[in-house]
Amino acid sequence: MTAPTTSLSPRDLLARWEEQQSAYVAHRENRFEVMLDVLRLHSPAGPTVLDLACGPGSIADRVLAELPGSRVIATDYDPVLTHLAETVLGEYGDRATVIDADLADPGWSRRFTPWQFDAVLTSTALHWLSPRQLLGVYTELAAILPPGAVLLNADHLRFGPEHPTLAEVSARHDEQVQRAAFAAGAGTWDEWWTLAARLPDLAERIAERERRFADRPPQPLAPLAFHHAALRTAGFTEVGTVWQYLDDYVVFARR
Repeated sequence: MTAPTTSLSPRDLLARWEEQQSAYVAHRENRFEVMLDVLRLHSPAGPTVLDLACGPGSIADRVLAELPGSRVIATDYDPVLTHLAETVLGEYGDRATVIDADLADPGWSRRFTPWQFDAVLTSTALHWLSPRQLLGVYTELAAILPPGAVLLNADHLRFGPEHPTLAEVSARHDEQVQRAAFAAGAGTWDEWWTLAARLPDLAERIAERERRFADRPPQPLAPLAFHHAALRTAGFTEVGTVWQYLDDYVVFARR
């Protein structure tokens, strides 16, 4: 990895984020390609998109860059990543809005009723929610989305004990992808946060980040079948999978 430097711009730091995330998630760009394809083929030419648990703005940046008439409302609860997203997405002017919201807090969706969304996109994020919280998020989304709007959730959805061979193969594949990426110079998660801490605007938000997530341990992982069932229970009328590579999925739902 290139030696850390304080001269990194917010856009540079987002690029470093993309690099380290791609080291952990095989074929990560394919996820985004599929999501954008569905958005182009199903939604209006200038869609309004909710980037749910947006992190530093990976999805929002792609949507705004590739769909010139689009509008994105991005939200996250991490104050460091939200600030980075707000800074980077500020390049798009009033086409991008970033909102601080906690998906684990029932009623979070009330802050998003001013917009009529054509799609909700999210990646590598909802696994931080418990199954109960996940059902709650899907239910709130179904309540604010108009008929025909779609949800696309890209994430690792691990194989359960009924698929021991697939679980083993997937785990080995993850190990090989990460080993190769790091050997080629990709930064790790911890290295990225070390870089982020060197930018004053982000460093001053790290203590608040630690406070917010101090009592939030990792949650039991919800398998694909749970996501499908939860989406149907929440009120989505069509549920399926639009992309899969081993245990990595893009789950689709239509309101």
